[in-house]
Amino acid sequence: MPAQEVTTAQASPAYRPSRAGQAAAFARRFARTKPLATIGAVIAVGLGLAAIFAPFISPYDPVALHYTDRLVAPNLTYFWGTDHLGRDVMSRVIFGTRVSLYVGILAVTLGQTGGGIIGILSGYFGGKLDVAVQRVMDALMAFPTLILGLMLVAALGPSIENIILAIAIVQTPRTARVARAATIAVRGLAFVDAARAIGADDWRIVFRHVLPQTLAPFIVIASIELPHAILVEASLSFLGLGIPPPAPSWGSMLAGEGGQFVTQAPWLAIFPGVAISLTVFAFNMLGDGLRDVLDPRLRS
Repeated sequence: MPAQEVTTAQASPAYRPSRAGQAAAFARRFARTKPLATIGAVIAVGLGLAAIFAPFISPYDPVALHYTDRLVAPNLTYFWGTDHLGRDVMSRVIFGTRVSLYVGILAVTLGQTGGGIIGILSGYFGGKLDVAVQRVMDALMAFPTLILGLMLVAALGPSIENIILAIAIVQTPRTARVARAATIAVRGLAFVDAARAIGADDWRIVFRHVLPQTLAPFIVIASIELPHAILVEASLSFLGLGIPPPAPSWGSMLAGEGGQFVTQAPWLAIFPGVAISLTVFAFNMLGDGLRDVLDPRLRS
């Protein structure tokens, strides 16, 4: 009987796209399913670039005085007009982006880090520690955000470092609550029990197994709290407890020249107000989109 020739087809290896290809595919899918979040992301990137390259794209020095050009309406020389001291409004708004994002990002980073650590430890260990920590968080959350920020800045003094610290303290309780809830949901799962069974100590379980499971809520909270931090900074500057002059800040521009000359030169209030509104809109839309993508309960 003749031997039958057996041919073995070598299957070609499955195609795996590169990380760049996966990121591009995710970006296309995100843009198709979340158009408002995509618009927010584009605006947020534009604001970041404006903050980074502010010295190169600003037509004038934001604190330079041009006494002969005071309260000039928008024209081809000063695209967004000038204020009562002859300072270019467009340059001040662009440099105000740097101040607002700097304060917002640092405050959110500090608040997320501190609140996350407090919430994770409180939720994991429980007991009397959990009760004591939550009572302190309840006391902080009992104060309205702006009132607590005013109290802290008034006690510490108006400076950019104190404003960042005050906003971070204001944001800590909300982050701690979310981190605690996520930790309580994770600490009873099977992989945590398995890690404990093989001899892993509590700190290794917390930082190696529990913390990675709570990163998604942190990303969502950070994207939502960033515009809130910018609003608090603008409100403090509006009330005279924000960034000290002559540094440009959107809130101080609204409260200072924008409020004094609102009828004579309305552009002094319009442009910083639009900048604040646009920033809050962008990060809120981006945060909503990230929440829908990262939260498995909200995925379609």
